[in-house]
Amino acid sequence: MPDIIIVEDNREIGTLLCDFLRKENYTVSLVDTGEKALQIFEQYGANLVVIDIGLPGVDGYSVCSKIRETSNAHIMIATARDDKESTLKGLQIGADDYICKPYDIDILIAKINGIFKRKYALDEIVCDNLKLNNVTQTLTVNQTPVNVTEKEFQLLKLLVENKGTTLKKEYLFNRIWGSDSESEPQTLTVHIKWLREKIEKDSKKPKHIITVWGTGYRYE
Repeated sequence: MPDIIIVEDNREIGTLLCDFLRKENYTVSLVDTGEKALQIFEQYGANLVVIDIGLPGVDGYSVCSKIRETSNAHIMIATARDDKESTLKGLQIGADDYICKPYDIDILIAKINGIFKRKYALDEIVCDNLKLNNVTQTLTVNQTPVNVTEKEFQLLKLLVENKGTTLKKEYLFNRIWGSDSESEPQTLTVHIKWLREKIEKDSKKPKHIITVWGTGYRYE
């Protein structure tokens, strides 16, 4: 899974930004169309998507809106359009940040570092009666330690981080096991069953990990 997807049709700008981000030890994917961005995101996901608005074909607004339908990933719009209407439109369809071109690369990197520090580097995630420790990858339910495997922890964390959002089965599988994994997609169903047995009061009538038939799962 890439940390960041850069959606930029200017190859020189995109490559330069990728080089700087990789020096900061981020895993980065660079794409030059909205269609490719959506394909990569649906298959692998990402923590941050930096989107140019003026893309050929599917524009940046459409990419932002589509990603926001299924994910709470951080979305930053980077564009030369600095008018109020363009900014408001981006924010209203789900973008978290807006940066105007030409931007100072050092300032952009600082903004991205800040996003990851605030949003993704928390030692603990507390949600309802759950506490997930990112350092030790351990789970506490109602203040009682519960044994979970690495995959169970990663799956629950992904669901909790996207609380209230339905995540597709393919997206969950690719994020946790990888598209080139030798595991069968059915293993996702098995891990959901195990998690329900560990966190639900009644695993047969789950209140937290909800099945959205034909689509995937949602944490409530």
